[in-house]
Amino acid sequence: MFIETETTPNPASLKFMPGRQVMPTGTREFASPEAAEASPLAQAIFDTGEVTNVFFGSDFVAVTAAPGVEWSTLKPQVVSILLDHFVSEAPLFAGGDASGIAVPGEADMLVEEDPADADVVAQINELLETRVRPAVAGDGGDIQYRGFRDGVVYLQLQGACSGCPSSTATLKHGIEGLLKHYVPEVTEVRAA
Repeated sequence: MFIETETTPNPASLKFMPGRQVMPTGTREFASPEAAEASPLAQAIFDTGEVTNVFFGSDFVAVTAAPGVEWSTLKPQVVSILLDHFVSEAPLFAGGDASGIAVPGEADMLVEEDPADADVVAQINELLETRVRPAVAGDGGDIQYRGFRDGVVYLQLQGACSGCPSSTATLKHGIEGLLKHYVPEVTEVRAA
């Protein structure tokens, strides 16, 4: 088995691609060692003591190094952990299923949406799903919709994108421009 790595726009994050599916559906972010307890793989990566974030995408694992940590020493450790995990076909989550996955729902919305905006919200979500999410996944992250109110779309970047120095530019110039172009009701995009 060979695990490819790719840089991301976030210099603290690397994208590891095992050449097979990681998450069958959705994504999962672990922003602390405590959160990583739901996944033996994420926990093993955090156990290096040099990691601040682990993100599972459909076919990749993005890892964010702690400040001051050099990838030249951390990368071989992460590759070894990933190889052990995928070669042994160990379960991704404790208990062998996806019961620890939290899918954002209504309770996770940042703002209370107006039911009259349902068509606009559907257009926004369609664009996020078809145009934005694939591009963000290419950079080792994901984007979560957190609400729409009074022309403002609230989004949350995850994985390698959450701490990226260019995340503000991604939201403001890339995603905001796209949404404004296709959905005239959108006046601004804000980080949630």
